[in-house]
Amino acid sequence: MKKVVCFGEVLWDVLPEGKKPGGAPMNVAYHLNRLGIASYMVSRVGDDPLGEELTMFLKKMGLSTEYIQLDKDQKTSEVIATEGANHEMSYEIVQPVAWDFIRFDRQTANLVENADLMVFGSLAARSELSRATLYDLIAHAKLRLFDVNFRAPHYEQATIEYLLDKADIVKLNNHELRVIASWFGDEGGQEHEHVNRLQDKYKIGEIIVTKGGEGASYYTPMERYDFKAYPVIVKDTVGSGDSFLAAFVAQKLLGKSTEDILDYAAALGAYVTSQAGANPDYKSSDLVRFMWQKQLEQLKWQ
Repeated sequence: MKKVVCFGEVLWDVLPEGKKPGGAPMNVAYHLNRLGIASYMVSRVGDDPLGEELTMFLKKMGLSTEYIQLDKDQKTSEVIATEGANHEMSYEIVQPVAWDFIRFDRQTANLVENADLMVFGSLAARSELSRATLYDLIAHAKLRLFDVNFRAPHYEQATIEYLLDKADIVKLNNHELRVIASWFGDEGGQEHEHVNRLQDKYKIGEIIVTKGGEGASYYTPMERYDFKAYPVIVKDTVGSGDSFLAAFVAQKLLGKSTEDILDYAAALGAYVTSQAGANPDYKSSDLVRFMWQKQLEQLKWQ
């Protein structure tokens, strides 16, 4: 079985309808597990009721908690999510919390060495200790996927550039792409020009640009694929990009074609958008049924 390690934040998203487990890398691990990929979460929670509840959720979902560290001093993370225009979410992220203090150990390094892929984001690199641990673990990874996740003011240009330089695959949204392009005096220009410059500067083999309701684009140095989003009634957009990424990784590790990988990823991103929260309860067969329904709907309108 293919194995993926996800590094970073685990937390509670406090939504208008109540709290739900979240954190981009945890969401990715959750969906990978749903899609039949062995996924391991490396993080840290507080020694408190919220931390216990979060680890119980992970166990219930079939995810290992062996690499979830326990912090006696820092509390489990909560993020206040507020919905704005066009269903876009804004987040109030408290600092410091337990996942700001993820520590390196040899057991976790062995896990990363034996995994097919390591997924990491930029948010957990906001603190000195977790950032140092991430840098150490990246050195042990066979294949590195950087999920850019700008949450102002919790990122710095130097850190982002370091992680871009270490990444084999990068996923980011169109806003994050424009921000990075602006660092190099490239505020204008087209999406593909920004991507080409990133690929040239950092030697990145694959870049995914997500664009919400407008779909996503996938770039290699030689090819570009554009995929439209599946039309759905939006419940909320929490975790939709994370589910897209998990589906992309799962299908890639299973050796699927680029077209099938992106179609599957777009479908899961849309499905999660039509559900409440980042981690709805579903089976892979539910996603297949969803894809068939959407394809039939499209045929009816042709």
